[in-house]
Amino acid sequence: MTNRDEPRADGEGGRAPLDALEQRLGVRFRDRLLLETALTHPSFAAEVSGDVADYQRLEFLGDAIVGTVTSELLFRRFPDEPEGQLSRLRSRIVSRSSLSRVARSLSLGEAIRLGRGEEQSAGRDKDRILTDVFEAVVGALYLDQGFSATRELLGRVLEPALDRVTASPERRDHKSALQELCQSRWRKTPAYRIVEEHGPPHETVFTAVAVVDERELGRGSGRSKQLAQQDAARDALRQFTEAAP
Repeated sequence: MTNRDEPRADGEGGRAPLDALEQRLGVRFRDRLLLETALTHPSFAAEVSGDVADYQRLEFLGDAIVGTVTSELLFRRFPDEPEGQLSRLRSRIVSRSSLSRVARSLSLGEAIRLGRGEEQSAGRDKDRILTDVFEAVVGALYLDQGFSATRELLGRVLEPALDRVTASPERRDHKSALQELCQSRWRKTPAYRIVEEHGPPHETVFTAVAVVDERELGRGSGRSKQLAQQDAARDALRQFTEAAP
């Protein structure tokens, strides 16, 4: 007989949480045990009867895969960036705050198997645990379906993080950054229009808009047309950053 106070090795919610998670991931695991293990916190494994593996080994594997795929995505998106800048951008994308954000977008916390102590201390929403579980799920998918399927998943779920670093203020040329973002998202190049000029000839202030397919992305002003266009691109990048999940 099972102790009523002991966590169940098959998860309290049965298989429904796994079904829902696979739907959010857009993948169907061939070996469900790999996914269950990726969602099993050490505190859960320590409290149940029997030999239950936790996610730590899968996390080790997934961490390396996330780093590799992120490097490739950055290499392709930013063909003119030097190695040092690519390394800085990669560090931002694979940081705990960034990957926990990805985990939340997938509602990973709902499917994690936790021990009583972690459950009571809100472990489902801890950045550290969410990041670990995300990396473990990546490792599990790699073992289950190989690199191609894993890269496809990461390309999808990391896109908002890539958009955020593309729009980062540290990338000074806002027009180039916006062009890269629009090319990545829509395969289109933004256009700029001067929509207003005011002030005396020696102090004219220009207002520009950045558009794609007649859709206004941003608006800015400056003492020259070029500065106004840069300001419009900066405004568009700001809006992209704020809208990213």
